[in-house]
Amino acid sequence: MKQSSLLALCARLIPALAVSILLSACASFPHEAPIAGLRLIGEQRIDLKQAFQGTTVGGLSGIDYDAVKNNWVIESDDRSEINPARFYRATLAYDSKAFTGVSLTSVHFFTQPDGSRYPNLAHAKLDTGDQVPDIESIRVDPQDGSLWYASEGNRKVGLHPFVRHADSEGRYLATLPTPAMFKVSKEKTGSRNNLSFEALSFSADGKSLWLGMEAALYQDGPPATPEHGSVTRITRLDRTGKVLAQYAYPIEPVASRPAPGREADNGVSEILAVNDHQLLVVERAGVENAEGVYANHVRIYAMETQGATDIEALPALAGATYVPVRKRLLLDLEKIGLAKIDNIEGISWGPRLENGHRSLIMISDDNFNAQQVTQILAFEVL
Repeated sequence: MKQSSLLALCARLIPALAVSILLSACASFPHEAPIAGLRLIGEQRIDLKQAFQGTTVGGLSGIDYDAVKNNWVIESDDRSEINPARFYRATLAYDSKAFTGVSLTSVHFFTQPDGSRYPNLAHAKLDTGDQVPDIESIRVDPQDGSLWYASEGNRKVGLHPFVRHADSEGRYLATLPTPAMFKVSKEKTGSRNNLSFEALSFSADGKSLWLGMEAALYQDGPPATPEHGSVTRITRLDRTGKVLAQYAYPIEPVASRPAPGREADNGVSEILAVNDHQLLVVERAGVENAEGVYANHVRIYAMETQGATDIEALPALAGATYVPVRKRLLLDLEKIGLAKIDNIEGISWGPRLENGHRSLIMISDDNFNAQQVTQILAFEVL
């Protein structure tokens, strides 16, 4: 039977309600070329505390592709304790068949508004405006190649999280205004310590920015545990800091239990825009065993904003009525044959492969810890 005849027969046999349900399911993630999955091409690693141009490489928590320069920017979340806050440029050698190498090519230091490098907490003059960096994400501006980066701040000493704009060498240009609800406080409101601005992405058209919180604000509810999930906010801002939309993203419960008296968490470690209403979201859980060693559970979700409530006007999500974004599991890194899954904190689109498909890169933050690794993973987008 011809396909057209078969479709016509199905249309006559399937009740109208069933057709409606089918069409709704097919449209649940509308996109001209939906992402069906990610195929692992290969893995490369950077040695623990590798020396490079007078710096110690590690803590690599953000990555992005610079299409004009055909290289990658990779930032370290070193809080200027080992070396001043910095990012590296690198080249990655891969195609659809293999990932064969990674080479660092240069190091660049971020600067504050006065032109100085960021200090560590021991040397910061907080009363004169110094910031202590905890830079967790970096993006190349598609308009001019400049850089945008996000820092988590430090609740313990009253430093707010921030998003800043720098030139391609890391020199300060501007600070992006962000909603006051994200500021730290002495009260049980605002950002939790070390759980704030973790994720950043340009919109697909390059005109705005998506900003993701790692975990829930105090007023939005508790963080995720093995018993229950949580919710965090993902915000879209224009280049002046005006909020265009804000959505509630549901975080899964922690996938396993820690040893007695040990810690476990799950949160958003990075986001990446697919189109105007879809993002990829990295959920990364860390679960501590009896020896204090963490196992990581990393899952990539496709997030859909259409139909979700804009929650900007909701000062607290706990007890509020709203519709969160929809999500579907795109990839579970525990199921693709990797010998080790580490602390994945960076994700970026890469250049198209020779077969025309997009590529995607992930990177892990080893925390300068001998029990962890810096792994870079290359994927083909299906």
